Amino acid sequence: MEIARVSYKGSLRTEALHLPSGQMLITDAPKDNQGKGEAFSPTDLMSTSLACCALTIMGIAAEVHEIDMSGVHAIVHKIMASNPRRVARIEVEFIMTSGSFSEKDRQILEKAARSCPVSLSLAADLEQVMRFSWK
Repeated sequence: MEIARVSYKGSLRTEALHLPSGQMLITDAPKDNQGKGEAFSPTDLMSTSLACCALTIMGIAAEVHEIDMSGVHAIVHKIMASNPRRVARIEVEFIMTSGSFSEKDRQILEKAARSCPVSLSLAADLEQVMRFSWK
């Protein structure tokens, strides 16, 4: 299934068109790698995709189990390595602010996050750290 068309726009920038929705996404190389850093870098997108996917799968589980996830959000940290340049570690902190979560709710949501397709698709040597702050 074709999902996107990506064009190189020069100056280390790309534009990606999401074909099913028509939404456009721009990437720039980061400042620490000869870029302008004016948009998500490809490695920023990859790291952020982990949080987006985990929140989506948590949302599905929350709907099935009638758990209120309103206000829940995530903070993403990306740690790069060199030789070769790559993402070595992604840290995602989930801020669980929507009220009281039972121990069962917590287990359901944490299991859902850790089993999201992006998490399961990333290289085994890429360290993934998921922390949950239950407010």
